[in-house]
Amino acid sequence: MEGRSNRESENQDPFVSLLSMIEDLYCVRDTFFPLDPSIKKARLDNLMQQALIVLAEIASECRKQPEQRAQWEYLRGKVLDAGPDYCKEAEDHLAKSVKLDPSRVDAWCCLGNCFWKKGDLSQAKNCFNYALSKGLNKKALQQLSMLERRIAKGSPDEAETIEESIRHAKQAVTLDIKDGQSWYTLGNAFFTSFFVTGAWDQSKLHQSLKAYQNVEKDEMASANPDLHFNSATVHQYLEDYERALQKFEAASIRDPGLHAEHEVSKLVNLLSKLEDLTVNKGRIKPKRLASILSCLPPDTSVGAHKQVRVGALQEGFNKGVALLGKVLQTVPHENSVPLYYLVADREANCFALSVYALREGAIREGNTVTLLEPFFHNVCVSWQGKTYQYKAIRVDLPQQLLLNGRPTLVQDAVCSTLQAENIAP
Repeated sequence: MEGRSNRESENQDPFVSLLSMIEDLYCVRDTFFPLDPSIKKARLDNLMQQALIVLAEIASECRKQPEQRAQWEYLRGKVLDAGPDYCKEAEDHLAKSVKLDPSRVDAWCCLGNCFWKKGDLSQAKNCFNYALSKGLNKKALQQLSMLERRIAKGSPDEAETIEESIRHAKQAVTLDIKDGQSWYTLGNAFFTSFFVTGAWDQSKLHQSLKAYQNVEKDEMASANPDLHFNSATVHQYLEDYERALQKFEAASIRDPGLHAEHEVSKLVNLLSKLEDLTVNKGRIKPKRLASILSCLPPDTSVGAHKQVRVGALQEGFNKGVALLGKVLQTVPHENSVPLYYLVADREANCFALSVYALREGAIREGNTVTLLEPFFHNVCVSWQGKTYQYKAIRVDLPQQLLLNGRPTLVQDAVCSTLQAENIAP
């Protein structure tokens, strides 16, 4: 009898079926990415209209109690706010909801999102902070963290604001460690912090990847194609190219509109070019190559660093040693970061040099580069039945190399500008 009574009570609740419809609406918004965007728009429009019809049918019934009226205004505003653009009508309904019931945290969050779309970031932040004044809430913390990253961009206190974004994302995670959206927000905050703080602290990238891996434990959150695109970009920056290719492909499958397949093509072309250049020594004739390399100074120590050849290098950082080489070619590619060069040591051992810390043009063909404690890596990437292999050295900071025996100029140093454009603000 008690179960039957509960079912009858649910059937009398005008919001039960509506809440299910709104859940379906937002599921389509967040997880459905067809090749033709008009298909998604049509489906969203259809679900929105169905929900609005139900809202109209129960309108008179829900005007009797202020609490029900506040819920009705909130749900109508939430339905109207499901689209990508700002909706004045959505703002009006959400504003009525919080006026009728200021304790309604979900309505404050939705209203903040509405102001964000409108471009009123200050009002949006006020809404999220007001929601949090009623108690810690993971949705409010997620949105506040994302908004802070948007506000931080280009501001004088950018680094401090990003740290606040990280703090709020961490709070969201602690409230529900299984919530993938909280982990995704944290991963994006760490990724953004990496660039804001000068793109030298790679621990931020590893923290970002760890957060992204936790997102994938949440089935709903892992359907987000941007997650895989952002993860691919982090792997690419770390020169873990095989994993980057896998993630770009995953992003492409989930949302063809991201054009991640183009990123796959670009990376494969780059790997093929670097392999060809290093294996074939830039296709420079042996006599000419020998002449170029004869200009390298003899094997003497460089300060406290012992000079070695490529064959003596170990995987990772090589403490206490220096490698001298001639820049044979710049290697053009479609991304701005890093800069790639084909370099050879005195024995004509060629390797790819990737440089993240200097402006384009700072290193030129014919320059002698001295790589201090070089970070060496044997690249081996298998993709679609083909393997790409070559030797590589990575330079993150200007002080890790000398140009023609001298330190690099201050004006030649730059922060890395590689960005994951698909990171939500």
